[in-house]
Amino acid sequence: MRAGKQPADPAGTGWPARLHVVTGKGGTGKTSVAAALAVALAADGRRTLLVEVEGRQGIAQLFGVDPLPYEERHLTDAPGGGEVRALAVDAEEALLEYLDMFYKLGAAGRALRRFGAIDFATTIAPGLRDVLLTGKVKEATTRTAGQRRAYDAVVLDAPPTGRIGRFLNVTAETARLAKVGPIKSQSEGVSALLRSPMTAVHVVTLLEEMPVQETVDSIAELTSLGFPVGRVIVNGARPALPAGRAVTTAELRQGLLAAGLPADRATVRGLHQEAADQVVRRELEETLRAELVELGRPLTELPLLPDGVDRAGLARLAEALVRAD
Repeated sequence: MRAGKQPADPAGTGWPARLHVVTGKGGTGKTSVAAALAVALAADGRRTLLVEVEGRQGIAQLFGVDPLPYEERHLTDAPGGGEVRALAVDAEEALLEYLDMFYKLGAAGRALRRFGAIDFATTIAPGLRDVLLTGKVKEATTRTAGQRRAYDAVVLDAPPTGRIGRFLNVTAETARLAKVGPIKSQSEGVSALLRSPMTAVHVVTLLEEMPVQETVDSIAELTSLGFPVGRVIVNGARPALPAGRAVTTAELRQGLLAAGLPADRATVRGLHQEAADQVVRRELEETLRAELVELGRPLTELPLLPDGVDRAGLARLAEALVRAD
C-alpha cells in the first residue's frame, strides 16, 4: 500500500482505522481487549504493533514475557502467518529520540539524563510527557518501509477513560501554545492524525453501572474534542437467560432429587434466592445495554472467560472481534 493512502479496511472485518486507541474504566479489561484486537488485525499475514504508554508493563504480564524495552519486539504470531509486535513507550527515551531527531544532539542529549534535565523538563511541563508518548505512536502509525506502511495497524493500550480526553488533546493544546519550531509542527501533526479517519477511539466497558456511566461520559467528551469514536466494546458479556417463567422451589427440589443431589429446605431456598438474584442482575444488564445502544456507536460484545485471560482466552477474544459486525 502506498505511503499516505488510507486503508479501506485492513482486517476486512469492520475495523477500517489504522490507529486503534483502546480506553476504558480501570478493571474493564482494556489491555486484554487491546491485545486481542492486535491479534485479530494481524491475521492472514498482516503486521500490527501493540503499544502501551503507562509504564505498567501490562502487555508483558498478559503474555508472560520479560518487561518490554523501548524497542519494537516480536510478541506473538497471528493466524495465517501474521505477526504482532509490541512497544512500551518510555517518555524519557522518547525525549532523547526527539532531541536527536530534531536537534541532532545525539550523545549530548543522552548526557542530559545524568544531570536530571529530562526529569526536570517533564516535571515543569507535565503535558510534554503525553506529547512525547503520542508523538511516538504517531511515528509508528505513519512510518513507511519502502512503498508500504511498516504496520497494517497500530493498537494503543491507552490511559483509562478518566484521563483519555486530556491525554489525546494535549498535542492540540501544545500546538496552540507553541508559536514556531519542531514542537509546534510535531504537535500539529499528531493532533491531525488523532482527529482523522485514520484513528478510532474504542471504549471498553462492562455491563455494570459505573463503567457504563464512564463510557457515556467519555464518549461525550471525546466527541466534543473532535476525536473519532469507534466501537463500544462490552467485555465479559454473559449469554442471555432463557425466556420463560421463574422456577418454583418445588421444581428446584424435584430437579435436585432427579439428579441425585441434596434437596433439603436450606439448599432449595438458597438456590431459589440465587436464581432470583440472577434475574434481577440480568434485568439490570439489559437496561445498561440499552443505554449503550442509545449512544449510536457500533456495539461489540466479548464473551466472559471463566478461566481468565490466557493465550487461549486471547485467541477467543480475537476471534470474536474478527466476527464483529
